[in-house]
Amino acid sequence: MPALWLTLIVLALAVLGVWLGRAYALRSAGGDIRALHSLPKYYGGFVGLSTLIPALGVLVVWLVAQPVLIDRTVVSMIPSEMADDTGTLSLVMSDVRRVSNGLSLAVEQGVLSNIEAASVLPEVRTTLAGIGVALGSDVAPEILNAAQTYRTLDALGHFWRMVIVLGLAVLGLGAALSKIAPEFRARNVVEKVVLALLIAAASLAILSTVGIVLSMLFETRNFFGLHSWKDFFLGGKWAPNFRGDSDLSILPLLWGTIYISIIALLVSVPIGLFAAIYLSEYAGRKTRGIAKPLIEILAGIPTIVYGLFALLTVGPLLLRTFGTDGVLGVEWMSGTNAVLTAGLVMGIMLIPFVSSLSDDIINAVPQSMRDGSLGLGATKSETIRQVVIPAALPGIVGAILLAASRAIGETMIVVLGAGAIAKFSLNPLDAMTTITTRIVSQLTGDGDFASPETLVAFALGLTLFVLTLGLNIVALHIVRTYREQYE
Repeated sequence: MPALWLTLIVLALAVLGVWLGRAYALRSAGGDIRALHSLPKYYGGFVGLSTLIPALGVLVVWLVAQPVLIDRTVVSMIPSEMADDTGTLSLVMSDVRRVSNGLSLAVEQGVLSNIEAASVLPEVRTTLAGIGVALGSDVAPEILNAAQTYRTLDALGHFWRMVIVLGLAVLGLGAALSKIAPEFRARNVVEKVVLALLIAAASLAILSTVGIVLSMLFETRNFFGLHSWKDFFLGGKWAPNFRGDSDLSILPLLWGTIYISIIALLVSVPIGLFAAIYLSEYAGRKTRGIAKPLIEILAGIPTIVYGLFALLTVGPLLLRTFGTDGVLGVEWMSGTNAVLTAGLVMGIMLIPFVSSLSDDIINAVPQSMRDGSLGLGATKSETIRQVVIPAALPGIVGAILLAASRAIGETMIVVLGAGAIAKFSLNPLDAMTTITTRIVSQLTGDGDFASPETLVAFALGLTLFVLTLGLNIVALHIVRTYREQYE
């Protein structure tokens, strides 16, 4: 049974448990709610949680553990000459899973019986190809045997998973119903369970962050074991060549990242801030209700769409202006890819970040400060410039820093708009690249994963993580200080 159907059945049993728990509680109290320690909904919640949590917990662990255990068993069947190299073993296991899926599909459609699938022969390939399962002529007999073992163990694991998960759900339902009594403290138990779930959710988010950092940290350590940290942090050239003599300095990439981000902020901060001032101080309720959602739509557009906009519209427009055949007639720009192209489009993308956050912060300034300024004879514009903006400035700075961290981590707009050249240049019409673009480039292709040219992606990622984390910490500190001042 698929995991989705199994989950739906467990959820249905939990819903049934909620209804039965309420009914049993009322019946045990003779229909008098006052005789119960807790409200009937807590008894129902207790039964539902007792049905749901153990079953789903085991299901999640099973989904993680079963593939690992099956892979370990099947790997032992692979001949040693096939399993010597890690990369070769990975390809072999991919073939085993592909053939296993083909055999399962053939059995489900009745093309093969279980007996035929257990001893599948090369002449069966034509039959499988007729249903869209191409095994290929180079599949070794060992692969076929391992695939059949994989299929058998996978089917056996699915069966016992269904039995154990449903059994736990039914047992939890029955055990919880047996505890229903007027004196049972159902509310206390439910609140403790909910508290534990909330703690687990918070811990999961924290552990995910720790796991991401550790995974990058370990691979970064491996990179610095193969490549000099001095060249990475102090060098001036980025030239990976997979021949062992690469120049892998982060400085050209960091310069491109900062340069594009500065241009993006020069576009987004004034427009976003002015839009926030208008929406919060001048716009009427109807205008605000229409304009603010329209501005925030920009935040929901996929970045690949912004990248295509930079590639197909903004880049050619700048080239027609600053290229050889452009309006100015001077070759300042040789192609559509440029820092200015990516910066302008990224700035448009960041407008809703600055506008929405600044709007909320300006609205948080107490109205009494505005009234006091107006009462002293200041005009509305003077009140905004000399009272509202200075009072909201810490929060606005925090919003700008959050937008900057978003700009530093952008990838698709840079890939399509800025190019892939790592260099130092002050000309915004030159093509450059960023850290995120190089991370994608170094982790794609057929390069050796253990080479410095591939592992450098993790060092770049860790550096970028530290940079954006620092900006976020500073921004959140500023925003928190502002909120504490006026709340």
